[in-house]
Parts: sequence; C-alpha cells; structure tokens
Amino acid sequence: MLHPAHERPSIVVMGVSGAGKTTTGILIADVLGVEFVDADSLHPQANRLKMAGGEPLTDEDRWPWLDEVGRAMALSANVGIVMACSALKRSYRDAIVRLAPSVQFVHLHAPTQLLAARVEQRAGHFMPSRLLASQLDALEVLASEECGVEVSVDGPIGDVVARAIAALESLAPHRRGPVGAR
Repeated sequence: MLHPAHERPSIVVMGVSGAGKTTTGILIADVLGVEFVDADSLHPQANRLKMAGGEPLTDEDRWPWLDEVGRAMALSANVGIVMACSALKRSYRDAIVRLAPSVQFVHLHAPTQLLAARVEQRAGHFMPSRLLASQLDALEVLASEECGVEVSVDGPIGDVVARAIAALESLAPHRRGPVGAR
C-alpha cells in the first residue's frame, strides 16, 4: 500500500546524479497530488560551492543537510511530499528516517554510461560530471530492512513513474525491504 488512508505519502526519490530523481519525483508528486521538493535546494551555499568546484562532500558536510531533509519530510508528513535526494548511503537514509519515520524510498538506477551521458547533457547544475564516479563508489543499495523499492530508469519516463508507483503500492503496511521494479 502506498500510504494508509489517514496518512499522505512521504517519498524520497534517491540515486546518483543523472538517475532522473528530479524529473521522476516531480511526476510522482503530480500523480499523487502532493508537493515536490528537490533536496539540492536545501544544501547550504558552502556545499554548493564545494561541489561546483569539483570537490566531493564529506559526511561532515552532509549531516546538517540531511537533518534539513529529514525535518522537511517530517513537517510535510500530514500533507504528503515527494523529495529528490541522493541518499546514497544507508547512514544518510537512516538520518532521514530518524526524523521522518514514514518515509519510503524509490531508488532509481541505470547503467553507468546512461548516467554519465545524462550528467554531461545537463546545463546549469552545480554538480559536475566528474563527481559521478565518487557517487557511484559511495552508493549503498537499499538493504532488506529498509522501506523502499528499486526502479530501473530504462524506458520512457511515464513507464518509470508507473513502475515506481506500482512498486510502492505493493509494499504492505509497515513492510520493510526493497521491492524490485525492473
């Protein structure tokens, strides 16, 4: 079930740069009739400048940002929210869940070549393509006890969104663990 009748969905669309988090998140939010937020907008300016300079963020850089992400998710729990957030490591997702326990994750994945091509084509984003490798190295896929689904971004975006929503709906209430939607 996507969410109980008394609760609106709290969804984090996660993955590395180029996975399509923002586009997919916007469309999921539109289908569900809830707010969309890009977690990149919650980064402090120092983080943005660091990434724009080609320097990967450290965990110390990320913790305050992840707290902000968790607070935003918690504040929107009653009205629903979809947030695009890299959430690459289990510890990062745990930090979000500590503040917003009802969060469900949608992990978007794709072949490295597709991700690299997408990142290269983006204009005006502060995340340079040369940091993709560090994100792939840091990525920890959803563990069996995490509440989330894995969705391939192969195919048209409408199909990706439909697979993500169907996979989320397949989660039983309070069920923990990833469900694949390939």
